[in-house]
Amino acid sequence: FPRKKKSLDIAENAWIKCPQCQTMLYSSDLEKTLFVCANCGEHLQIHPRERFKSLFDDGKFEEIKYESNFSDPLNFKDVKTYKDRWYEAREKAGTDEVFLVGAGIINGISTCVACMNWSFLGGSVGQAGAEALVKAAEHCVTNNVPLLVIACSGGMRMQTSMLSLQALPKTTIAIQMVKDAGLPVITLLSNPVSGGTMASFASLGHITIAEPNALICFAGPRVIKNTVGETLPEGFQRSEYLLKHGFLDSIVHRSDVKAKVSQIISLLLKRVA
Repeated sequence: FPRKKKSLDIAENAWIKCPQCQTMLYSSDLEKTLFVCANCGEHLQIHPRERFKSLFDDGKFEEIKYESNFSDPLNFKDVKTYKDRWYEAREKAGTDEVFLVGAGIINGISTCVACMNWSFLGGSVGQAGAEALVKAAEHCVTNNVPLLVIACSGGMRMQTSMLSLQALPKTTIAIQMVKDAGLPVITLLSNPVSGGTMASFASLGHITIAEPNALICFAGPRVIKNTVGETLPEGFQRSEYLLKHGFLDSIVHRSDVKAKVSQIISLLLKRVA
């Protein structure tokens, strides 16, 4: 019998290039390292479901749904219509909208986690994103559990204009709900976090931690440099610079996040009131 020929076709996403050192990384190897480059240690974007696998005990969690219907009050269009972009994002990103909200146990501590998905329109926040944080906050208050927010975002969603900006107060109210209940709020900043996201809920945790070399800002360094007309310090707006200048409480390698978060929560549960 003739031998079957092996296919030489390679999946489009089989290899990922590290944006820092340009090394080509095999996808299955990246999954084992939690999408951290084995060559230079750069923390690449990671899907919320992959995060939850490593964060929750046994990778188990209950997904908390929120209102995530499409809304296009401006009938926005650039090269593509906003409607086309949104439905494409939903199909490819693997989440209903920009947040995946899950409730589970982290090293024995019941916790609610609201994690942003960069693949959903660059982690931009609109009305649904604010609603996700409210649902997460309500779960925390009802079940008396702490909140972890993992941010990875380009800011508010320009396609919904003022409605995105009006969502900002809603996100801050959600965080305050948890604080008013005497429950810990931790924010973890991943690369990048910018714009209205950084100007609102991403800055409001009791404790703020970040992954190494994450860009954390309101406006990017190029915009600031052009505005002030000066050369910016080395590493300006990166995690290490911000830790040194008191903006962050700690920088945590992705493989250590579970242990660090559970340690912080354990301490805060005894002290936050």
